[in-house]
Amino acid sequence: MSAHRDDDAVKRYTEQFGNLLADTGWPRMAGRTFAAILSSVSGRMTAAELSEQLQASPAAVSGAVNYLLQLRLATREREPGSRRDVYVVQDDAWYQTMMTEDASLSRWSESLRKVLDASGEGTEAHRRIRISLAFIDFISEEVKGLSERWMKRKSELDAELEAQYGPRS
Repeated sequence: MSAHRDDDAVKRYTEQFGNLLADTGWPRMAGRTFAAILSSVSGRMTAAELSEQLQASPAAVSGAVNYLLQLRLATREREPGSRRDVYVVQDDAWYQTMMTEDASLSRWSESLRKVLDASGEGTEAHRRIRISLAFIDFISEEVKGLSERWMKRKSELDAELEAQYGPRS
């Protein structure tokens, strides 16, 4: 397998992916920032590198990075021997975000149960809230099953990638 990287194509497709994330509800700069870090050679970029690559102000990059940190799609690390922060996208960023959302679903469910109890059985509000609560509970159960299936699939994928590329450095 060739290790050739087409930096121009990566940059072009990365920008398209970042814009696609924005088209689906993400803040535009956060989408572009996530895509840039994700597709970088090391999966790690400083704020200055992001600002340069994205042609964006440090303030815009800072806001985007904070959004990603909040969603747990990126982490902040210190370069050893440096005062600079490096933003990192882990292999399991999507999984970690989904597990964070699963915790949110539990909190939403608890809160909606209180609203349901207070809304008056037989009212239209009670009906709407009950359906919302049922959907959130359904999604929460499905996420648990997805998590178990993903962990199994990820283990298989890790073995495939290790066989193809060798152990990670």
